[in-house]
Amino acid sequence: MSGQIPLDLPAATALGRADFLPAEANAEALAWIDRWPDWPVPVSAVVGPEGSGKTHLLAIWAARAGAMILDGRWLAATELSAVLDRLGGATRVALDDADAIAGAAVGERALFHLYNWIRERGGALLMAGRTPPARWRVALPDLSSRLRTAHVATLGAPDDALLEAVLFKLFHDRQVAVGMDVVQYLARRMERSLSAAGAVVDALDRRALAAKRPISVRLARELAAESGWTRGDDRD
Repeated sequence: MSGQIPLDLPAATALGRADFLPAEANAEALAWIDRWPDWPVPVSAVVGPEGSGKTHLLAIWAARAGAMILDGRWLAATELSAVLDRLGGATRVALDDADAIAGAAVGERALFHLYNWIRERGGALLMAGRTPPARWRVALPDLSSRLRTAHVATLGAPDDALLEAVLFKLFHDRQVAVGMDVVQYLARRMERSLSAAGAVVDALDRRALAAKRPISVRLARELAAESGWTRGDDRD
């Protein structure tokens, strides 16, 4: 995929358990989330490529566990005192983009204290990142040793079957009827990520409404040619 489709007003993403589509690529991570509260360790991580569903899984767990959701990029730029104020008495935390703290002294110290806070109070910390925590390039030795103890559940990039299911659901959520030929065309050519699926559906829906045309393979091919988001052969 050589370019992203710009979205002016992206549709709200449904992040409930019923909205998560099980597949081979996410089976391990989904099983870990569904195992809550029977977790043998206080700190764990779901890891996988961009758009594989990590944020969705964090949201499912946070809703089930009553956990506070924080962002690693915020943690990496926030003094510890402010982090502690935000944390309050929370003992269950979901940390998205947790690997963003790597290399940021402020963020590493904050995660180190958060880790200890959670463990000492019998809470739970679920992190999301692109790679396992043990591979994050952190400079703080004490944090590095703690991250190596985290349980890791891995997500793979979605395959065509999962992308097709996600595309159908996204169109259905918008009450837009599309044929299987359109969905298969998109799944074979778009970036293999769930975020890209949302962008493609949004862009096609906008184009169809503006042109007063049904969503078809021809319309999808036109949009792909303009936006440059196809991968592979586009002759059929």
